[in-house]
Amino acid sequence: MAETAGGADRALTREPVPAPPRRRRLADGLRAYRMIAAMWLRSTMAYRASFVMTTIGNFAATALDFVAILLMFSRVDALGGYSLPEIALLYGLSGTSFGLADLAIGSMDRLGRRVRDGTLDTLLVRPAPVLAQVAADRFALRRLGRVTQGLLVLGYALCTLDLHWTVLKVMLMPVMVLSGCVIFCAVFVAGAAFQFVAQDASEVQNAFTYGGTTLLEYPPTVFGRELVRGVTFVLPLAFVNWLPAAYVLGRPYPLALPQWTAFVSPLVAVACAALAGLAWRAGLRSYRSTGS
Repeated sequence: MAETAGGADRALTREPVPAPPRRRRLADGLRAYRMIAAMWLRSTMAYRASFVMTTIGNFAATALDFVAILLMFSRVDALGGYSLPEIALLYGLSGTSFGLADLAIGSMDRLGRRVRDGTLDTLLVRPAPVLAQVAADRFALRRLGRVTQGLLVLGYALCTLDLHWTVLKVMLMPVMVLSGCVIFCAVFVAGAAFQFVAQDASEVQNAFTYGGTTLLEYPPTVFGRELVRGVTFVLPLAFVNWLPAAYVLGRPYPLALPQWTAFVSPLVAVACAALAGLAWRAGLRSYRSTGS
């Protein structure tokens, strides 16, 4: 009896188990994301004809945006001082970056629904990071249609632009796409974190994600100065393509910013990801179950 009591005392005074290191949490999150995404991929491929049709439909729906630009240029020679190939470059960079982010974590806008109906509780009790589960939920490979369409427009722009290509400009192209993808991912995560409070704010989130990529498809010269300031210093979407593309195209920088701002997109992407991570943790900690 004494031994049992002593064992209980030792168990009660035992030090708490330390949290797993950050690298392990990241590895667990990536593993959970990969497994959940693979599950949805297998489900999608069970109906391949449906997958092909929805992918083509996604491609066609996003292509209509560029068709609208082509219709504009059937009446004008330039838009905001930019030619069609130059706007195609902006369009392709924005569409490809956003398409990759949408493919990876586009399901984040469903979080508000889970908060309202209480199904988020089922994710909290699983031995996997909640962010990875929400991001991979209903992983939709059909979103490749948007990525493909953006790449095609980007390829058209690169083939038709008459530019003096340098090593730095060539290296800046993939950096723009990857940095833009991370920035859009950060916006997705921050928008999802806001839904912990608002609970029904998916359309607000879409205004900054889908609306943001539509904004970046056009040159900054067609927008008001205050709007350009907002997407440069408040929500730094300008670092997706406006500022880096200004260096590639040899165009004046928005707001007369210095030339070095064209090369800080990776740093801006890291900062956005860090802030979005903090917002996500704060939102998750503030979550209170519906009790249902």
